[in-house]
Amino acid sequence: MIHSSNYKPRCYPYGSGGPAEIDRVQNLTTALTLNREKIKEVGTEGTIDWKKRIPSLRMTITQYEYGMIEFWRKLANQATSNSIVLNDFKTSMIDVCGYKTDDNGTFLGTVWYPKLRLAGFSINIGDPQAYVERSIELVGEDETLFLNNNKYFIMREFTANAGSNQTFTVSDGGTTYPNPVLDPDNSGVFLARVDRIRTGTPSTLTLTTDYSFNSSTQVLTVVTTNAGDLIRAYWTAGSYITGENPFTTNTTDASALSADFCSIYLESANYLYKLQSVGINVSFDRTDYYEIGADTIIQRGIRNKTCSITLGRIIDAYTVEEVARGVAGSSYGKIDSRKYADNLQLFVRLYSSAAKSTFLLKYHFTDLSPVSADTGTPVDDYISRGIVLEGEACTIATIL
Repeated sequence: MIHSSNYKPRCYPYGSGGPAEIDRVQNLTTALTLNREKIKEVGTEGTIDWKKRIPSLRMTITQYEYGMIEFWRKLANQATSNSIVLNDFKTSMIDVCGYKTDDNGTFLGTVWYPKLRLAGFSINIGDPQAYVERSIELVGEDETLFLNNNKYFIMREFTANAGSNQTFTVSDGGTTYPNPVLDPDNSGVFLARVDRIRTGTPSTLTLTTDYSFNSSTQVLTVVTTNAGDLIRAYWTAGSYITGENPFTTNTTDASALSADFCSIYLESANYLYKLQSVGINVSFDRTDYYEIGADTIIQRGIRNKTCSITLGRIIDAYTVEEVARGVAGSSYGKIDSRKYADNLQLFVRLYSSAAKSTFLLKYHFTDLSPVSADTGTPVDDYISRGIVLEGEACTIATIL
């Protein structure tokens, strides 16, 4: 059996930024639909064949929020940016791998989910004593299991010069990098994929047309390169990179951030008191297109973005409503819900402790409009109120 402590999640951005382990994961689930359709005909009993359509896969990664922007950078294919907006996720992709070891310490294999796209995410603070959780939703098409002689998934990156037929030695025979093992499904194929990142824009190269690989010399030849191109070779082998592990436990950053480490502001100066819960859901209406004659995605994008924020609180004042009406701090005597503003800002600021002396990360939402409000008046309890704000813009940043 494989315990969760022996499942090592790691991501490989399809673009700028190197690979990294995925930290503070609390749950990782996948749902693969093979999209196979029975073909029948008049005059024949039973199924005569199956139409094998392109599969669809959905992955959910739930993490404790730990105040670091690293995984957001990987998802956006950005190497060093300290400010990420939703449009940065339009065409970005990542590979996710799970490296699996059983209870006896025997490494069993790697599961590979290539070219996943962000479909949305949520940030949840369930109550005043809860941990902050983030949940990432990814979509893709494929799940591949690497076993036995192919059980380890490996990537190596090279920096190219300008020219034609530039060569790169993929393996040193196991001194550091093990030799690629033959793909059991494809005769003569030893590399799982070869990517080229040119000025931050990735592309997957085609065997024979764009590159060749000599399994005897371990030499990868790329037909055309520009100076500064990054060439990434992916392959499988029976052992891993010498002296390295697919997953290194993060002992530096916070293990989890709790609700009291957060400050929530509506507009820039209105701190929200008496909040009992904050639920943030960001969803994308993706436009990932195929084409006739191919079984891969040829165009990626996001048609619409929706940011929905639910603020739940105990009623002792109407600060949220006053801010929404634009009369906060004025002792205004009337709040007409029809006159709520539609350009509000919400700040969720995360700190390293309840003292809030060290800022870590913020989620900043702009151009929000109130869309609904609910009040609960239960017997023998205090009145509660929830208000939902909706918009289309979010910035994730390490800048206060």
